Amino acid sequence: MSFRRLILLGLILAPVFNVGAEVFYSVDGARHELWGSTPMQPVPIKLTDAQVEAIEEASDIRVLTNKINSWKTETGGWFIVDQVIGKHEMIDMAVAISYEGKIKDLKVLKYVESYGSEVKHPKWLAQFHGRDNSEYLKLDQQIDNISGATLSCRHITDGVNRWTHTWNLVLRHL
Repeated sequence: MSFRRLILLGLILAPVFNVGAEVFYSVDGARHELWGSTPMQPVPIKLTDAQVEAIEEASDIRVLTNKINSWKTETGGWFIVDQVIGKHEMIDMAVAISYEGKIKDLKVLKYVESYGSEVKHPKWLAQFHGRDNSEYLKLDQQIDNISGATLSCRHITDGVNRWTHTWNLVLRHL
Protein backbone atom coordinates (compact mmCIF):
# COMPACT_ATOMS: atom_id res chain seq x y z
CA MET A 1 0.00 0.00 0.00
CA SER A 2 1.39 3.40 -0.93
CA PHE A 3 2.12 6.12 1.58
CA ARG A 4 -0.59 8.27 0.00
CA ARG A 5 -3.21 5.54 0.49
CA LEU A 6 -2.17 5.07 4.13
CA ILE A 7 -2.65 8.80 4.74
CA LEU A 8 -6.06 8.71 3.05
CA LEU A 9 -7.08 5.64 5.08
CA GLY A 10 -5.96 7.39 8.26
CA LEU A 11 -8.05 10.45 7.44
CA ILE A 12 -11.09 8.29 6.75
CA LEU A 13 -10.77 6.22 9.95
CA ALA A 14 -9.70 9.04 12.30
CA PRO A 15 -13.24 10.15 13.17
CA VAL A 16 -14.21 6.53 13.92
CA PHE A 17 -11.54 6.12 16.60
CA ASN A 18 -12.08 8.90 19.14
CA VAL A 19 -9.34 7.78 21.51
CA GLY A 20 -10.39 7.99 25.14
CA ALA A 21 -13.30 10.42 24.85
CA GLU A 22 -16.40 9.14 26.62
CA VAL A 23 -19.66 11.04 27.04
CA PHE A 24 -21.73 9.63 29.88
CA TYR A 25 -24.48 12.25 30.24
CA SER A 26 -25.81 15.27 28.44
CA VAL A 27 -26.52 18.31 30.62
CA ASP A 28 -30.26 17.57 30.49
CA GLY A 29 -29.67 13.89 31.20
CA ALA A 30 -27.54 14.69 34.24
CA ARG A 31 -30.04 17.26 35.46
CA HIS A 32 -32.79 14.64 35.30
CA GLU A 33 -30.58 12.03 37.02
CA LEU A 34 -29.65 14.41 39.82
CA TRP A 35 -32.93 16.28 40.37
CA GLY A 36 -35.62 14.20 38.63
CA SER A 37 -38.54 16.38 37.60
CA THR A 38 -37.80 19.10 40.17
CA PRO A 39 -38.51 22.46 38.50
CA MET A 40 -35.50 24.75 38.18
CA GLN A 41 -34.58 27.99 36.53
CA PRO A 42 -31.25 28.94 34.95
CA VAL A 43 -29.31 31.45 37.02
CA PRO A 44 -26.36 32.81 35.04
CA ILE A 45 -23.72 33.93 37.52
CA LYS A 46 -20.63 36.00 36.91
CA LEU A 47 -18.41 36.09 39.97
CA THR A 48 -16.77 39.34 40.95
CA ASP A 49 -13.02 39.48 41.47
CA ALA A 50 -13.66 39.67 45.22
CA GLN A 51 -15.86 36.54 45.11
CA VAL A 52 -13.24 34.63 43.10
CA GLU A 53 -10.58 35.64 45.59
CA ALA A 54 -12.77 34.63 48.56
CA ILE A 55 -13.57 31.21 47.03
CA GLU A 56 -9.90 30.58 46.24
CA GLU A 57 -8.90 31.60 49.77
CA ALA A 58 -11.58 29.43 51.44
CA SER A 59 -11.15 26.35 49.23
CA ASP A 60 -7.42 26.64 48.49
CA ILE A 61 -8.37 25.83 44.88
CA ARG A 62 -7.96 28.08 41.86
CA VAL A 63 -11.22 29.23 40.23
CA LEU A 64 -10.86 28.51 36.52
CA THR A 65 -13.60 30.87 35.31
CA ASN A 66 -15.74 33.57 36.85
CA LYS A 67 -18.85 32.26 35.08
CA ILE A 68 -20.99 29.60 36.74
CA ASN A 69 -23.40 27.54 34.63
CA SER A 70 -26.11 27.03 37.22
CA TRP A 71 -29.77 26.36 37.75
CA LYS A 72 -31.70 26.86 40.99
CA THR A 73 -34.56 24.67 42.18
CA GLU A 74 -37.73 26.08 43.73
CA THR A 75 -36.58 24.65 47.07
CA GLY A 76 -33.17 26.38 47.00
CA GLY A 77 -31.06 23.53 45.63
CA TRP A 78 -28.52 24.06 42.88
CA PHE A 79 -27.47 22.25 39.71
CA ILE A 80 -24.04 23.30 38.45
CA VAL A 81 -22.20 22.27 35.29
CA ASP A 82 -18.46 22.85 35.57
CA GLN A 83 -15.06 21.41 34.71
CA VAL A 84 -12.05 20.14 36.60
CA ILE A 85 -8.73 19.17 35.10
CA GLY A 86 -8.02 15.44 34.76
CA LYS A 87 -4.42 14.50 34.13
CA HIS A 88 -4.12 16.50 30.91
CA GLU A 89 -7.67 17.18 29.76
CA MET A 90 -10.77 18.74 31.29
CA ILE A 91 -13.46 16.59 32.93
CA ASP A 92 -16.99 17.92 32.49
CA MET A 93 -18.97 17.55 35.72
CA ALA A 94 -22.54 18.08 36.92
CA VAL A 95 -23.12 18.75 40.61
CA ALA A 96 -26.30 18.84 42.69
CA ILE A 97 -26.07 20.87 45.91
CA SER A 98 -28.92 20.86 48.42
CA TYR A 99 -30.45 24.01 49.91
CA GLU A 100 -28.25 23.27 52.97
CA GLY A 101 -25.04 23.40 50.90
CA LYS A 102 -24.43 19.65 50.96
CA ILE A 103 -23.40 17.66 47.91
CA LYS A 104 -26.53 15.75 46.90
CA ASP A 105 -24.81 13.94 44.04
CA LEU A 106 -22.46 14.48 41.13
CA LYS A 107 -21.96 12.98 37.70
CA VAL A 108 -19.13 12.90 35.20
CA LEU A 109 -20.58 14.20 31.95
CA LYS A 110 -17.56 13.73 29.71
CA TYR A 111 -14.16 12.15 30.28
CA VAL A 112 -11.51 12.65 27.60
CA GLU A 113 -8.40 11.04 29.12
CA SER A 114 -7.35 7.67 27.69
CA TYR A 115 -7.52 6.02 31.14
CA GLY A 116 -8.91 6.74 34.60
CA SER A 117 -12.59 6.93 33.69
CA GLU A 118 -13.34 4.85 36.80
CA VAL A 119 -14.01 8.20 38.50
CA LYS A 120 -17.45 8.06 36.91
CA HIS A 121 -18.56 5.06 38.98
CA PRO A 122 -21.40 5.81 41.42
CA LYS A 123 -19.68 3.99 44.30
CA TRP A 124 -16.62 6.25 44.09
CA LEU A 125 -18.69 9.41 43.59
CA ALA A 126 -20.91 8.46 46.57
CA GLN A 127 -18.02 9.41 48.89
CA PHE A 128 -18.97 13.03 48.27
CA HIS A 129 -22.66 12.71 49.21
CA GLY A 130 -23.53 14.92 52.17
CA ARG A 131 -20.18 16.74 52.12
CA ASP A 132 -20.20 20.49 52.64
CA ASN A 133 -17.74 23.29 53.26
CA SER A 134 -17.32 22.40 56.95
CA GLU A 135 -14.33 20.16 56.22
CA TYR A 136 -11.56 20.35 53.68
CA LEU A 137 -11.59 17.08 51.72
CA LYS A 138 -8.28 15.48 50.84
CA LEU A 139 -7.57 12.51 48.63
CA ASP A 140 -6.38 9.46 50.59
CA GLN A 141 -7.82 10.91 53.78
CA GLN A 142 -11.60 11.42 53.56
CA ILE A 143 -11.73 10.39 49.89
CA ASP A 144 -10.37 7.09 48.55
CA ASN A 145 -8.04 7.13 45.58
CA ILE A 146 -8.37 5.01 42.43
CA SER A 147 -5.05 3.60 41.23
CA GLY A 148 -4.40 4.84 37.70
CA ALA A 149 -6.73 7.81 38.13
CA THR A 150 -4.98 9.66 40.94
CA LEU A 151 -4.90 13.10 39.33
CA SER A 152 -8.54 12.88 38.21
CA CYS A 153 -9.53 11.77 41.73
CA ARG A 154 -7.57 14.61 43.30
CA HIS A 155 -9.00 17.22 40.97
CA ILE A 156 -12.60 16.07 41.41
CA THR A 157 -12.02 16.23 45.17
CA ASP A 158 -10.64 19.75 44.73
CA GLY A 159 -13.69 20.60 42.62
CA VAL A 160 -16.02 19.49 45.42
CA ASN A 161 -14.11 21.70 47.85
CA ARG A 162 -14.46 24.62 45.43
CA TRP A 163 -18.18 24.01 44.75
CA THR A 164 -19.15 23.77 48.42
CA HIS A 165 -17.26 26.98 49.21
CA THR A 166 -18.85 28.65 46.18
CA TRP A 167 -22.24 27.68 47.60
CA ASN A 168 -21.32 29.03 51.04
CA LEU A 169 -19.88 32.32 49.81
CA VAL A 170 -22.14 33.08 46.82
CA LEU A 171 -25.00 30.75 45.94
CA ARG A 172 -26.69 30.55 49.34
CA HIS A 173 -27.21 34.32 49.22
CA LEU A 174 -29.06 34.24 45.88
